Amino acid sequence: MQDNDTYTVTADELRQFVERIEHLEQEKRDIAEQIKEVYAEAKGRGYDGAALRQIVALRRKDKDQVAEQEAVLELYKSALGMA
Repeated sequence: MQDNDTYTVTADELRQFVERIEHLEQEKRDIAEQIKEVYAEAKGRGYDGAALRQIVALRRKDKDQVAEQEAVLELYKSALGMA
């Protein structure tokens, strides 16, 4: 398929890429729906959805990154008389 610096596009190969992408996009939508259902279940049990989202976001970050972010937030709150 490759000839020097050119690449021949075939309909079958292109179709396969498009179908793989479509399949993954559907999986992504399915997973997003499952996550939404878990948040709804947690909310039904009395948990705060916004707080859960913040916890999930914090757990994705490095500990040092979280500590730095919290320190800056405390500094700003203090400067605004909110601490």
